[in-house]
Amino acid sequence: MRPVPRGRGSADPNLRDRLYELLEHDPLAYSAGSRFIQVIIGVIVLNVAAMILASVPELDAQFGVVFSAITILSVFVFALEYAARLWTVAGHTQRKGSALSDRLGYAFSALGIIDLMAFLPASIVLATGRHATLAALGVLPFFKLIRYSPAMRSLLAAVQAERRALIGCIVILIGAVLTFASLLYAIERDVQPDKLGTIPQAMWWAIVTLGTVGYGDVVPVTPLGKLVSTFAIISGFAMIALPVAIISTAFAEEVKRRDFVVTWGMLARVPLFSHLSAAEIADIMRLLRARTIEQGEILVRRGDAASSMYFITAGEVEIALPSQHVHLTDGTFFGEIALLHKTKRSGTVTATRKTRLLVLDAQDFHALIARMPTLADHVHTTAKARLADSGDLAAAELAQAEKDDTDR
Repeated sequence: MRPVPRGRGSADPNLRDRLYELLEHDPLAYSAGSRFIQVIIGVIVLNVAAMILASVPELDAQFGVVFSAITILSVFVFALEYAARLWTVAGHTQRKGSALSDRLGYAFSALGIIDLMAFLPASIVLATGRHATLAALGVLPFFKLIRYSPAMRSLLAAVQAERRALIGCIVILIGAVLTFASLLYAIERDVQPDKLGTIPQAMWWAIVTLGTVGYGDVVPVTPLGKLVSTFAIISGFAMIALPVAIISTAFAEEVKRRDFVVTWGMLARVPLFSHLSAAEIADIMRLLRARTIEQGEILVRRGDAASSMYFITAGEVEIALPSQHVHLTDGTFFGEIALLHKTKRSGTVTATRKTRLLVLDAQDFHALIARMPTLADHVHTTAKARLADSGDLAAAELAQAEKDDTDR
């Protein structure tokens, strides 16, 4: 996890830093931050559902007070969250500006505008008493889920990254609409003056045709007009395919980039890799795969064949050995002794809470320590220490595992 800079100009910067971590950090399920996210998502779902149901006259007449109370509660929660984010963002941006510039940067960012629109329009409508308008605004809080959905954030980032290409597509589309509308106007204006007598009227036909919607309310009747319409329909496929291809490619690249950053951040929390260079970490990243196990889930059982080494990036596991139970938490690793000695697993590993792991397969493990002597020394040193302390694999269990393997 990256270090959090201290806030500037605050009477209690520690409080602001802690609150910022609560609001912005992507935590595991057992943390306070995760519970906060669950509360916000619950309020969003409740608010949107209330707005939808309030549009039904029968339900509104019976439960109108409940719907209004939910709306007021949602507005209060979203406004409080927005104020907290506006306060805590100072000193936590990449820019080295003032607290005011940090807050303005958040306020005018995409997520900041979404956070504001989640409660401001509803607040105004509540004050004016326009109930029907309030129901129409109920969908706005839904967009707050962008903040809590990695997929939606990646899509938003992809659109932002390809905005110039998408603007180019819009310009091309406008040019195509004007071109086909002008052609059909010139061909059909005398035949259908009520529908295609002006270029703006012909533009409606061009838009629905290029969009492959084809309402059928305006269609050419002359042979030349039908020929132009044929080319317009074919061009419409390209008009749709072009932005779709741009967004889908950018979205796939953004997902890969996000996964790379997430994996890099997970590696950075493992002390074993802290001394490695960027090139070495990138080399290791190609070998590791991420895995998440839920609380109470058994990762490996005693007697299983040793096939992987595990790095804990966040969470906790319990290793049940015959003589004791060992707890390992963030930044630690296990499973290396069984791989080094090519024995069976000596203990059963169970997650005591939701845990994120990086998994290194046995073949890749041996190849990695063969080409990275420093890393190999660290692994062997840790393995010897654990054998001496009866931590990951006690000497007695090791001897028993080797005996069992010989007997077979």
